[in-house]
Amino acid sequence: MGEPAEPAAESTFTVLVAALANLGIAVAKAVAGVVSGSSAMLSEAAHSVADTVTELMLLLSLKSARRPADEDHPLGYGGARYVWALLASVATFVGGGVFALYDGIHTLTHGEEPGDPLVSYVVLGIAFLLEGYSLRTGLKQARGAAERFDVRVEHYLRHTPDTAVKAVVMEDSAALAGLVLAAGGLLGGQLTGSGVWDGVASLAIGVLLVYVAWVLGHANAELLIGRPLPKPVRERVRAELLADPHVVDVLELTTLLQGPREALVAAKVNFRDVSTAAEVERACDRMARRLQARFPAVRRVYLDPTPGPDQACASPAASSR
Repeated sequence: MGEPAEPAAESTFTVLVAALANLGIAVAKAVAGVVSGSSAMLSEAAHSVADTVTELMLLLSLKSARRPADEDHPLGYGGARYVWALLASVATFVGGGVFALYDGIHTLTHGEEPGDPLVSYVVLGIAFLLEGYSLRTGLKQARGAAERFDVRVEHYLRHTPDTAVKAVVMEDSAALAGLVLAAGGLLGGQLTGSGVWDGVASLAIGVLLVYVAWVLGHANAELLIGRPLPKPVRERVRAELLADPHVVDVLELTTLLQGPREALVAAKVNFRDVSTAAEVERACDRMARRLQARFPAVRRVYLDPTPGPDQACASPAASSR
């Protein structure tokens, strides 16, 4: 969190690329599914429709989060991104996962006559290229951010508060896996003449989408509830506060992620007894500026001068003497 943050436009571009790719793929898959009679292809079409809706919600979340703080929302609109991203994960669950599971079960219980798979193979090949390009765009942004924070890409994606990039990478990865499963279902049906393979592929796609939706939903719910800065960053924040000559101890430190590039720091600070009120005021202003310079993501700093345990427990009589 201490390094310069990537511009918000980069996340918007990543999501926009994914949205356009998924929209075109959804139409192509739906046509191929109708022509070939493949339930796996129809499940993949639902998958792409759900992904398109997800990307549109993510774009809306990025726009909503950019609004500046106002009188009614003094801490800004950063949390709006996680509300829309949570709804996007629900769209993935309902629009993609549930439909794929239903279609797979329906195929297995009612049977299916495999149609001409040629169109589906062509569409799957084109979709694989488009999804691969979209995934490459998301991974490029994730790698750049991981390098700035000096962590591995896997660690960054697991812990980043930028759920837009996380959603694109996870959904595109799931899309590529889903395309392989759909191709396997088509090939199995072509070789055996049975629609069971197609139904099983559809079920596998559904399970995959439900898992992705759960991971993204859990991540956004955690951020909506409130997540602190990573422990190493909190320790560096505490060290910065303790470095001021007027500070004796940091009694309580609270941090809160309000967005990918927005965090709040609040602390109860025990100042030296000999420090004057003016010195305490200047020290608070100095520490706030230093924290914001050292950690660009820290937008708000609230410092509360608080007596230490010994001072707090001292009796009024003893204090008067």
